[in-house]
Amino acid sequence: MFASFFSKPKWLFLSFSVWALFCVIGWYSVLQDMGNSLSLGGLFGFSFPQALAEGADDAAQAAFAAAQGSAQDFWFYQYMLVAYGLFCGVWLYIARDNRWAKWSVVGSALIVFITWFQVQVSVMLNEWYGGFYDLIQNALGDPGSIGIGEYYAELSTVAIIIMVAVAVAVFNRFFVSHYVFRWRTAMNEHYTANWHKVRHIEGASQRIQEDTMRFATIMETLGVSFLDSIMTLIAFLPILWGLSSYVTELPLIGEVPQALVFVAIIWSIFGTGLLALAGIKLPGLEFNNQKVEAAYRKELVYGEDNEHRAQPYTLSELFGYVRINYFRLYKNYLYFNVVRYGYLNVGQFVPLIALAPAIIAGAFTLGIMQRILNAFNQVENSFQYLVNSWTTIVELQSIYKRLKAFEHELNTPPPLANPEAAEKVG
Repeated sequence: MFASFFSKPKWLFLSFSVWALFCVIGWYSVLQDMGNSLSLGGLFGFSFPQALAEGADDAAQAAFAAAQGSAQDFWFYQYMLVAYGLFCGVWLYIARDNRWAKWSVVGSALIVFITWFQVQVSVMLNEWYGGFYDLIQNALGDPGSIGIGEYYAELSTVAIIIMVAVAVAVFNRFFVSHYVFRWRTAMNEHYTANWHKVRHIEGASQRIQEDTMRFATIMETLGVSFLDSIMTLIAFLPILWGLSSYVTELPLIGEVPQALVFVAIIWSIFGTGLLALAGIKLPGLEFNNQKVEAAYRKELVYGEDNEHRAQPYTLSELFGYVRINYFRLYKNYLYFNVVRYGYLNVGQFVPLIALAPAIIAGAFTLGIMQRILNAFNQVENSFQYLVNSWTTIVELQSIYKRLKAFEHELNTPPPLANPEAAEKVG
């Protein structure tokens, strides 16, 4: 599943995790303040500005902040380019004999970068909503203080962000689809090259055709969602941490440091544990479901060429096994979905409950409230990756089990034709 597409997949994923952690720590601890010395932004008009003199007016301060922000952004992208380039260069050399190296290494790096960029767009939208809702609050609180032109001007500033978000999302979807199909192609080529070893396995044709297709499709969905959750958590957790200064007290609990972060983590851990407990039987039932479906389908296929196969009694018996397993699935999904949908619907009101004392006390404006709610939801959804993806993960587990068993048969050497002769030779 993995080795057909990735060279040394365990080492690749482990080294990427370690390298990413090292780069993040290096940036926040030392390198983000070294732009003046290392940035090449001056060659492209993004130099770091000289420090402002004391008593500079508001216009000068605004110009300084804008120039500083642009220069810092250039330095950050330069740093990311170097970090990605070093990692990809090393692994392209290691995987030089793998025909899928460019897709598996560079393609994976590009997906990670695009996912990060999309999260940054979400951060920009979060900031925009804060200013826009403050404008609305001023307009509603003091009628006539905001002109219609000012309102539309503020509304139009989000157009560029939306256009960038749409363009990047469309490109990302297109590229990831091609990436995943290459992965499926690599699996397909590996399995079909060894067809003579596995053709006797029950459901071999289904596993090569359907399971590889479903595995690739689900990995596309879950993989991108997982990356998005990690990147969102990295981006929005500091924002929520900062916004928690507006909320110092929680209902029934009282004062809690960093209250919003505390609520998001506790509520997400509670939901993940609750759904894991409610859905603990589902992976095995999904796996058994594919086994009984394969047995029923195989008998029907044999019946196409042999009139003595696929008799009504046999088909009825095999379909009975299908019915029993489906009814077990329906029963387990019944209480699983009660827990899942109940948790998700109640979760919509958790931030409003947590903010109740601060709202009553008038501790923030409407714009800050919108930023808090959006940041809280982003962090909460990141922590709830398992909750939101549980049914898909269950399906992936069943497919992984089937392909793992399939590969076990593929890698198991055939029994010796004459064991006694082999012993004599030994």
